[in-house]
Amino acid sequence: MRRALPKLSLLLAPALAGLLVAVHPGTAYAADLTTMTGGFYVDPDSSAQQWLNANPGDGRAPAIRSSIADVPTARWFGNWSGTIGTATGSFVGAAAARGKLPILVAYNIPDRDICAGQSGGGAGSGAAYASWIAAFADGIGNRPAVVVLEPDSLGDESCMTQTQISERNALLRNAIAQFNAKARNTWVYLDAGNPAWLSAETMAEHLAAAGVRGAHGFSLNVSNVYPTAQNTAYGDAVNAVLGATKGFTKPYVIDTSRNGNGSDGTWCNPAGRRIGTPTRAGGGAEMLLWIKAPGESDGNCGTGTGSTAGQFLPQVAYNLVYGY
Repeated sequence: MRRALPKLSLLLAPALAGLLVAVHPGTAYAADLTTMTGGFYVDPDSSAQQWLNANPGDGRAPAIRSSIADVPTARWFGNWSGTIGTATGSFVGAAAARGKLPILVAYNIPDRDICAGQSGGGAGSGAAYASWIAAFADGIGNRPAVVVLEPDSLGDESCMTQTQISERNALLRNAIAQFNAKARNTWVYLDAGNPAWLSAETMAEHLAAAGVRGAHGFSLNVSNVYPTAQNTAYGDAVNAVLGATKGFTKPYVIDTSRNGNGSDGTWCNPAGRRIGTPTRAGGGAEMLLWIKAPGESDGNCGTGTGSTAGQFLPQVAYNLVYGY
């Protein structure tokens, strides 16, 4: 377990309170992003493409290019991204110039990945995160975008105190409100873990407490490998609870980047997995998205032993193409 970052009580932090904006439940989104754009954006600077640029003669290159690098995949943004508004603005601007819909992941919540620790880090305080996410949204502006908000953040509550949970929920509610205020053509999906993590009843309560009512929807299976049908059943079950107990339901998206062979019960660079259905609208959910980039390590574990989270591993990518 990594060292916990300093905590900041929302009740005792007027500076943070000044950064928060009001949440508007049930925010109406102006347009269908899939009709505003001509398909999803393929990142020309993805980790797979960078490897291809450096290794054009590698025998694995054709398979990695056609099956991974050419598929629209999310770009993750965190404390490695430099000036965040500039980073998100540049990425979304490049997509808009091509008439395409970009997929972004916001991954900088304080005490990120607190349970597993493989991707530990995040903003150093609640105030720092509030400033960061406001700039993230401001960089997108009114251009169309999909944002997956803070993978693992609600599933990790079992490793947190009630005070930490309350602070995190306030930060997530504020994040949703920032997008609603600054990025009106962004669909925000608050992450809801995967079917094997928490019961649908528990996840529905976590989502509601974190402000999913003001978001466009929720995301499932991020960086995991559970099959699409299992995620669809879980998403429907979460919505059944939300409808019965909160009076609303939400669209959801599923990460299909590595779920082609389903799960063997492990999540951290498991062997024998395979890429899944490429990014598309529909498919049992509102969208099937490649959120975790195939070939990028989950951390120092499994087939990625010796690597760090996010590091591109060409042999792992190649194996995912064929299900080795």
